[in-house]
Amino acid sequence: MGALMLPALLVGCKGSEDSKEKIIGKPDVKIEQGMLTPEVLEALAHVNEATPSPDGKTIAFTVAYESIEENKSNAEIYRIDSDGSNLKQITTTAGSEGNIRWIDGGERIAYIGVDPETKTSQIFAISPDGNGITKLSNVENGVDCFEFSPDGKMVIFGSNIKPYNENTEALFNGLDKTTGRLVNDLMFKHWDEWITEIPHPFLASFDGEKLGDATDIMEGEPYECPMKPFGGAETFAWSPDSRSLVYTSRKVTGKEYAFSTNSDLYLYDIEKKTTVNLTEGNPGYDTDPKFSPDGKSLAWLSMKTAGYESDKKRLMVMDMATKTKRDLTENIDRWPEGFAWAPSGKKIFYNGYDGGVCPIFSINVADCKVDTIANGVCDFVAVSALSDDKVVAMRHSWLYPNEIVVAGAGDVKQITDFNKEILSQLKTPKVEKHLVPTSDGKEMTSWIILPPDFDPDKKYPALLYCQGGPQQAVSQFWSFRWNFMIMAAHGYVVIAPNRRGTPGFGEEWNAQISGDYGGQNMKDYLAAADYVAARPYVDKDHVGAVGASYGGFSVYWLSGHNDGRFAAMIAHAGMFNLEAQYLETEEMFFVHHDFGGAFWEKDNATAQNTYANSPHRFVDKWTAPILVTVGEKDYRILASQGMQAFAAAKMHGLECEMLVFPDENHWVVKPQNAILWQRVFFNFLDKYLRPDITPRYGKESVKTEVKNNK
Repeated sequence: MGALMLPALLVGCKGSEDSKEKIIGKPDVKIEQGMLTPEVLEALAHVNEATPSPDGKTIAFTVAYESIEENKSNAEIYRIDSDGSNLKQITTTAGSEGNIRWIDGGERIAYIGVDPETKTSQIFAISPDGNGITKLSNVENGVDCFEFSPDGKMVIFGSNIKPYNENTEALFNGLDKTTGRLVNDLMFKHWDEWITEIPHPFLASFDGEKLGDATDIMEGEPYECPMKPFGGAETFAWSPDSRSLVYTSRKVTGKEYAFSTNSDLYLYDIEKKTTVNLTEGNPGYDTDPKFSPDGKSLAWLSMKTAGYESDKKRLMVMDMATKTKRDLTENIDRWPEGFAWAPSGKKIFYNGYDGGVCPIFSINVADCKVDTIANGVCDFVAVSALSDDKVVAMRHSWLYPNEIVVAGAGDVKQITDFNKEILSQLKTPKVEKHLVPTSDGKEMTSWIILPPDFDPDKKYPALLYCQGGPQQAVSQFWSFRWNFMIMAAHGYVVIAPNRRGTPGFGEEWNAQISGDYGGQNMKDYLAAADYVAARPYVDKDHVGAVGASYGGFSVYWLSGHNDGRFAAMIAHAGMFNLEAQYLETEEMFFVHHDFGGAFWEKDNATAQNTYANSPHRFVDKWTAPILVTVGEKDYRILASQGMQAFAAAKMHGLECEMLVFPDENHWVVKPQNAILWQRVFFNFLDKYLRPDITPRYGKESVKTEVKNNK
């Protein structure tokens, strides 16, 4: 105990003058011995939505803090000049703000906030100095997202409606206390909710003070817009002349919806009230439309393969006069994650994964020439243009969460530093890039994170990190859950390999994993485990494997195929029984594509290979203790998958534990749940990988005081 423990004091809430609700603000944190603990991790600021003013001189953004006592978070709006001066908080409310947009030529900032009377989400506006808050909307079902027209006279917004064609009311007559749901098609649930409402796009006039009556521009259509579960304002794009807008929708329902990634871009004429499909014929995702500054072109992200959610994202541009399309990234074996037009319209800025990091690039629209705008051992996200030479973005790495930067011509200037006070008190781990030889003669970019105060003459336990997705990058992401800095702070060496399936290494590397779940990517993991175990500073008898989602599947699979390499395993929200997973999940297109088909397709060699490699078939070979964690509101990978794994391990005679959250989905996000998850995570690892110490989070170990100012 002793030196390994960290008391932390968090003080973060104060009472609102006009509300009995507490306003969650910046916590006070006292750190001893420089160690990052779960409580301190939850105290760090969440910086998001860096949005430049029309003249590029000012940036509005949100900062969220969490309260352990209140068990929730709160986001407020800030502004700062693009040179890093004049930082100011401009909202102070008990309800979070978001979807920030500059309106009135930069005179006001519009945003979604909580109406204290109706408790619904509505559109508000405030001046950049924090004065003059005005409620602009009064939508019965609330506003989920919005975009103002360039001329400021209209607003397109998303709001929920009841699904169409529900002709079941008579069945429920006189049964006001029944909890039954009648289901007659697929896609009856999504992510963490039963589908009782769907979002639709509404168009309303705006007189400068209030929204007028709204019209549903998809009236009578039983489709989502924005698309669930994460669609927002990026769904909409106004033409610069405000005469039309483009929206994104996947216009299918039920079984077809569950198996489809065929979203399209629809051009809606404001005056004629007509709709035209701009991307008809492309069977994959078409998303994120953005008009060029002159309105003559439309850019968007497009995937060409039906049912494949992790296909290469092509940066497409359409000439709006001729409707001809070009793929700007046709000859580039990398792809954008997000993009923004330069003010001239001659180039487009984008961020995209490349070799284990996520730089910012620009691409010339005329000749597709690519230049690097900013790079480093970090990830850049959420790029917006300030000029033809500068962008504003957010930057993070495994050593720090989001902060806002201004970048151009290879120069990067960080203009916010919300977490400096905490980070400066912490001992910092070291991050190293390694090229790990794979079983098929390739080199795999992997990251090794070494504990603070690392001593190469000592022996450390190690963790193999297994990525989710499965097609998600192992770049310099910052996570408040799967955080390598806190793993290193607890005395573990971590190796995080970019095994087959991770983007940033070309289409072939990314696509190889589909239909080969128990194949090459697992050999890649074993190669990484052997590589880190061979380091002279690693205790090869105390190596663990941890991961979530596909990473959880990987942990279950490796449990039955590791030849004694691992001494402890942790799986969160992982797939255990692939036959059950094929039928239990909600977005059927994913399992159908990545598994190769249904388990009853006996002549389908790819599918049969997938199910033959299901982890539940190899429990007899499990030897290492295992911790399983699940959320009961997880409809992507049902909690029953983890419960099966726990039961199997228990019946097989293994030492095992299970942590169940009835109120969490695929993620663990509530502050107190997040802290409990971290405590259980490290106690389990310490028990089996650090037998020389007492697990830290017991009755007499870490004593964390959490107090709130009134």
